[in-house]
Amino acid sequence: MADQLLFNPHTYDPAHFDPETRRLLRATVDWFETRGKRRLIEDYRSRVWLEDFLAFAAKEGLFATFLTPAADGDRPDQRWDTARIAALNEIFGFYGLDYWYAWQVTILGLGPVWQSDNAAARARTAELLSQGEVFAFGLSEKSHGADIYSTDMLLESDGSGGFRATGSKYYIGNGNAAGLVSVFGRRTDVEGPDGYVFFAADSRHPAYHLVKNVVDSSKYVSEFRLTDYPVAPEDVLHTGRAAFDAALNTVNVGKFNLCTASIGICEHAMYEAVTHAHNRILYGRPVTAFPHVRRELVDAYVRLVGMKLFSDRAVDYFRSAGPDDRRYLLFNPMTKMKVTTEGEKVIDLMWDVIAAKGFEKDNYFAQAAIEIRGLPKLEGTVHVNLALILKFMRNHLLDPVDHPEVPTRLDAADDTFLFRQGPARGLGSIRFHDWRTAFDAYAAVPNVARFREQADALCDFVTTSAPDERQSRDLDLLLAVGQLFALVVHGQLILEQARLTGLDEDVLDELFAILVRDFSGYAVELHGKDSATERQQNWALGAVRRPVVDEVRFARVWERVEALSGAYEMAP
Repeated sequence: MADQLLFNPHTYDPAHFDPETRRLLRATVDWFETRGKRRLIEDYRSRVWLEDFLAFAAKEGLFATFLTPAADGDRPDQRWDTARIAALNEIFGFYGLDYWYAWQVTILGLGPVWQSDNAAARARTAELLSQGEVFAFGLSEKSHGADIYSTDMLLESDGSGGFRATGSKYYIGNGNAAGLVSVFGRRTDVEGPDGYVFFAADSRHPAYHLVKNVVDSSKYVSEFRLTDYPVAPEDVLHTGRAAFDAALNTVNVGKFNLCTASIGICEHAMYEAVTHAHNRILYGRPVTAFPHVRRELVDAYVRLVGMKLFSDRAVDYFRSAGPDDRRYLLFNPMTKMKVTTEGEKVIDLMWDVIAAKGFEKDNYFAQAAIEIRGLPKLEGTVHVNLALILKFMRNHLLDPVDHPEVPTRLDAADDTFLFRQGPARGLGSIRFHDWRTAFDAYAAVPNVARFREQADALCDFVTTSAPDERQSRDLDLLLAVGQLFALVVHGQLILEQARLTGLDEDVLDELFAILVRDFSGYAVELHGKDSATERQQNWALGAVRRPVVDEVRFARVWERVEALSGAYEMAP
């Protein structure tokens, strides 16, 4: 029987979605499967632009259906629905990050438009989507990265309500082909944040100069330069502080997509890795007969299941967000930081097992091992996102409030709040429901109970041993604390989704055994930090726990992993 927890193209039937979404998701899978593995790998290695993929997407109306808000569409199936966007992320990741990237930067490019009150720009964008165009997000620059306070894209007034824009942007996906590029800049005649401007540019305009692709990849990550580019009033999307907020809120929407892309990469690689290991005979036995191999593959499997559970539950908070419920602003950097770094661990565990096989050019795994590294580094580094989640730690751990329970959100609704998030500030005032409730429901699961001891210990740390004013400037120390907090949040949403889906408790117990080990590892890391006080060092060692070992449980989970051997092989 196929594993129901992992995506398998041979058995995939997204029946929980409406008929058109179901058709488009299945059509996308079928397009990749029909092209086959050889073509998939050859295109990746030869760095060809994705014209055939984009032609397929245009013919099916894929981007137009999934990325046009209902208010801007002309068909009933058009909406911005995070649940089905997440499903498509996973499919793209499964077949190759190049395909996902063209889609991802289209999402980023659309963010400032769908947040804008500019009706003409919105109508033009909807039309471009219907024509199959892709989009780009012109934010970062070579000298400043994504430091939007320091943008050198300068707009001079033309005296008639418009501007002339001059400057360059760097590391801009789809900059070679975008029908519309959302570009961030600042006016030369207005000081401070009131001078910010987001405007729409066309990559085919004579004043738009494509410099190069800055990476060696099918992903076209461009450098482009505008020289006296005419910006008409109807091209202006946002001005002043609203432009700044649009930039950050767009990243809020876009960074979520990294988690499900990472999941797709790991799933495809896992089928290859388990199949290879189980069928390779070494010293007269299958490789999977060795205890350390079973341990590594079981760890990889349950970590991957945890990635899926957390990400699926985070979708619900995204879709249920509103002005009075912004909990998604914690869970969002968690999906970006925690889930993508878990993906790296999953690939590394499997690579330790298959060793040299992981380099072979005829396997998907070789590209998975490369591409999985990129996701933790896109849309803000791991460190940036860890520092961000620390803003929520005290309120989340120590000061819960009542919130209505968030249901599973697979309904065919338009997630309109994502484009009216409002000012990008006030994170310290966001309140959360009690994280302990999710743990209480599984108090009888041995390793959930063991991890709960560590989570309670972290609350004691925040209360009695939190970093003082001097240590609060030591980001190295704070990041170690952030990793401990991230594990608690990770565990909480995993448990919530486990309850909603009836997850097998053997898998859950084995997964939390890993979380116990991870917490202990980060506690030891905190103990060794240069500025850790004696009290903090003592706390750290006191928080170390040993997981509850159960060989029979492990054997049952291993049977699930073993069954992945031969369960999926992409057509040649």
